[in-house]
Amino acid sequence: MYITITPQKLTETYSQSVSDFVDYLEKENDNLEQNDLPAGQAGMEHFFNQYADEISTEQVVKDINENTSKLKRDEPKFYSITVNPSKYELSRLQNSSEDLKVYTRALMHDYVTSFNRELNGKPISIDDIKYFAKIEHQRTFKGTDRQIIANQPYATKILQLKQDIRKVNRGELDGNVSQMKSQIEKLEKEAPHQQNGKRIVQGMKKDGNQSHIHIIVSRKDASNSISLSPGSKYKSSEVMMNGKLVKRGFDRDAFISKAEKTFDTTFSYKRNYAESYQSKKDFVKDPKLYFSTLLGLPSTEKALAFKILAKSGVHMPTIPTNKVQLALKVINKLKRGVDIAIKSGSIGI
Repeated sequence: MYITITPQKLTETYSQSVSDFVDYLEKENDNLEQNDLPAGQAGMEHFFNQYADEISTEQVVKDINENTSKLKRDEPKFYSITVNPSKYELSRLQNSSEDLKVYTRALMHDYVTSFNRELNGKPISIDDIKYFAKIEHQRTFKGTDRQIIANQPYATKILQLKQDIRKVNRGELDGNVSQMKSQIEKLEKEAPHQQNGKRIVQGMKKDGNQSHIHIIVSRKDASNSISLSPGSKYKSSEVMMNGKLVKRGFDRDAFISKAEKTFDTTFSYKRNYAESYQSKKDFVKDPKLYFSTLLGLPSTEKALAFKILAKSGVHMPTIPTNKVQLALKVINKLKRGVDIAIKSGSIGI
């Protein structure tokens, strides 16, 4: 599970309205034809929330844009939560669309309980927030993906050869176009990461089940009276505001931990250490503990953990079976690989 929480972009090139982001999330519905539908997807995906399944884009834009009382121009009016289940988690689902809707509604209960806020003397509840969610089933390769990074040297050479061919054709450069084209064909095949016989390039659609969740959540509560910021730097604190002691803060760590447990409970998913949120925290805080824990797993779990890491692009060197023998050199080598995989979002944690 890979979860991100991002504030509304407020640069000069972005509108104060949520409309641009809503339009972006409609991209899969645009010109969608029946024969293009992924397996398990019944049709176009609509926005939904805790109370309704088919909410129009006009309603989403209206409700978010009008729920911004007293927010300044340089303050985000909404936050975007992206939930990316791993392929192992997705394999547990019977129907990606319906199951992820069920999970989203449970997840938003975890979201509200992660706030250290009260409204009318009561903890924040699901009825106190305004959100809209949408399931997507496609992803494309980005520049930060490990496959694109590994293929980049080949892409650079191919681009240079194509430029040289154009120069030869214009008479600006001497060269053999046929040989250059042969070089390009060779480089295309030699690139380490391929999909369906083609070099993986930025913007190419990813194969397999790529279902994930986008959630737009208003910065203000449903009554448009108080600010609820998941971007708060405070986990839990109290501050005097207008002569009153007010609780504040959002515990992101608790939210992600709850979200993971909710998935496991909802779908009876047995999570391997290598894909757990705890393992990510161990990796960041104490790499030696992280790899020692990996080596201490029962044989079948350890084999699956190594498989998960390998599928994420982490090269697994020969590792001593006795964790006491685990050399710092080996740890550092593995750490570099896992670090790249986590930054590129390849590891579902």
